[in-house]
Amino acid sequence: MKIAISSSGKDLDSQIDPRFGRCQYFIFVDPETMEFEVSENEGLMASGGAGVQAAQSVVQKGASAVITGNLGPNAASALSASGIKVHLVSGGTLREVTEAFKAGKLQEASGPTVPPHFGIGGGRGMGGRRNQ
Repeated sequence: MKIAISSSGKDLDSQIDPRFGRCQYFIFVDPETMEFEVSENEGLMASGGAGVQAAQSVVQKGASAVITGNLGPNAASALSASGIKVHLVSGGTLREVTEAFKAGKLQEASGPTVPPHFGIGGGRGMGGRRNQ
């Protein structure tokens, strides 16, 4: 089994990145052996469709589950269509969340947790513009 975790760094002692589509890295972990592979998130700087692009990358790498903080609607649909289960966490290191996953302590997402464009410009949506 391989799980994909949205990460702010390149090792298991890094903090989880709460953003899925716009996280810095994905760390693909075998929870049984704790062996891992680092992959830069190619969707990080995308002008649009970052969540779907990130979901496609996770699918291509063969992950059967995702651990992240938040998930937008397009990414949620893409992961669900691929049969990948998503587990939500509010923080912690990748090592901690992997251990929690192995122990069955993580909440499974039933759908998106944030609106479209959430990870852009501080999480206000629509490119970070405030209503004026």
